[in-house]
Amino acid sequence: MTKTAALSIRIEPELKAALERLAKDDRRSLASYVEIALQEHVDRKSARRGKS
Repeated sequence: MTKTAALSIRIEPELKAALERLAKDDRRSLASYVEIALQEHVDRKSARRGKS
Protein backbone atom coordinates (compact mmCIF):
# COMPACT_ATOMS: atom_id res chain seq x y z
CA MET A 1 0.00 0.00 0.00
CA THR A 2 1.32 3.45 -0.92
CA LYS A 3 1.70 5.83 1.97
CA THR A 4 0.80 9.46 1.62
CA ALA A 5 2.28 12.49 3.33
CA ALA A 6 0.25 15.14 5.12
CA LEU A 7 0.49 18.79 4.10
CA SER A 8 -1.10 21.65 6.03
CA ILE A 9 -1.44 25.02 4.33
CA ARG A 10 -3.27 28.28 4.87
CA ILE A 11 -5.11 29.86 1.94
CA GLU A 12 -7.51 32.73 1.46
CA PRO A 13 -11.15 31.85 2.18
CA GLU A 14 -12.12 32.85 -1.37
CA LEU A 15 -9.60 30.40 -2.85
CA LYS A 16 -10.87 27.62 -0.59
CA ALA A 17 -14.45 28.33 -1.62
CA ALA A 18 -13.49 28.24 -5.31
CA LEU A 19 -11.63 24.95 -4.83
CA GLU A 20 -14.61 23.47 -2.98
CA ARG A 21 -16.92 24.43 -5.86
CA LEU A 22 -14.59 22.92 -8.44
CA ALA A 23 -14.15 19.76 -6.38
CA LYS A 24 -17.92 19.41 -6.03
CA ASP A 25 -18.36 19.86 -9.79
CA ASP A 26 -15.86 17.01 -10.33
CA ARG A 27 -17.49 14.92 -7.60
CA ARG A 28 -14.24 14.77 -5.65
CA SER A 29 -13.23 15.58 -2.13
CA LEU A 30 -11.41 18.86 -1.63
CA ALA A 31 -8.22 16.98 -0.72
CA SER A 32 -8.43 14.81 -3.83
CA TYR A 33 -9.08 17.80 -6.07
CA VAL A 34 -6.16 19.77 -4.63
CA GLU A 35 -3.84 16.76 -4.93
CA ILE A 36 -4.73 16.35 -8.62
CA ALA A 37 -4.31 20.09 -9.28
CA LEU A 38 -0.91 20.11 -7.60
CA GLN A 39 0.24 17.01 -9.49
CA GLU A 40 -0.84 18.52 -12.82
CA HIS A 41 1.05 21.72 -11.99
CA VAL A 42 4.22 19.79 -11.11
CA ASP A 43 3.91 17.70 -14.28
CA ARG A 44 3.61 20.84 -16.45
CA LYS A 45 6.56 22.54 -14.79
CA SER A 46 8.68 19.39 -15.05
CA ALA A 47 7.82 18.98 -18.75
CA ARG A 48 8.92 22.56 -19.45
CA ARG A 49 12.25 21.87 -17.79
CA GLY A 50 12.69 18.56 -19.57
CA LYS A 51 12.45 16.55 -16.37
CA SER A 52 10.26 13.58 -15.54
